[in-house]
Amino acid sequence: MTIHKEGYTSLAICVLFIFVTNWIVNYYIPNVTWFVWLWYAVSLFLFITILQFFRSPTRAWNTNERQIICPADGKVVVIEETEESEYFKDKRLQISVFMSPIDVHVNRNPINGIVKYFKYHPGKYLVAWNPKSSTENERTTTVVEHEKGVKILYRQIAGALARRIVWYIKEGDPVKQSEQFGFIKFGSRVDVFLPLGTQVHVNLNEMVKGGITVLATFPNN
Repeated sequence: MTIHKEGYTSLAICVLFIFVTNWIVNYYIPNVTWFVWLWYAVSLFLFITILQFFRSPTRAWNTNERQIICPADGKVVVIEETEESEYFKDKRLQISVFMSPIDVHVNRNPINGIVKYFKYHPGKYLVAWNPKSSTENERTTTVVEHEKGVKILYRQIAGALARRIVWYIKEGDPVKQSEQFGFIKFGSRVDVFLPLGTQVHVNLNEMVKGGITVLATFPNN
């Protein structure tokens, strides 16, 4: 298992915190054995949690020109037709994936193409399953145009625990399917907006993996 680059600073701070607090406990109350061992356990739990959150596993990434690949690990919480009001301003098929704190938080491009639109929106930190989080939380919006002319929109959304969204793309960039385009720290959600008529291959509450699970297939044109 490797650690994602976004976790280096957090991991260093965690190790420093553990070192300092354990030194304080052992220096001032070394004879309170139960508390010393309790703090050892807390320290170990904290260290493992940070490692778990920032892990970046090696996988056999999925690529297929006809398919839309899942952008994140997590659980499918929304599959519905909805009005996309920021870019398309029309009806789209929305699929949303909720990432819990124990999921891998690397975000991956669903398709090959060119970034036609990108915007960062500062905002609130509502819980990620709140319907208003898609329009009111801190978020990014990316629109990629496939070589066949089909555009899809995907949105990183910060959750109640998330306080930083990271992205590695800008307008005009070519992107490759299943390669990293960003990272969200500590719990979040990714929305994908597809053309109506797209054939969906996932179900509500299904657990999915970024860069592997096939979300949908492009409609025939």
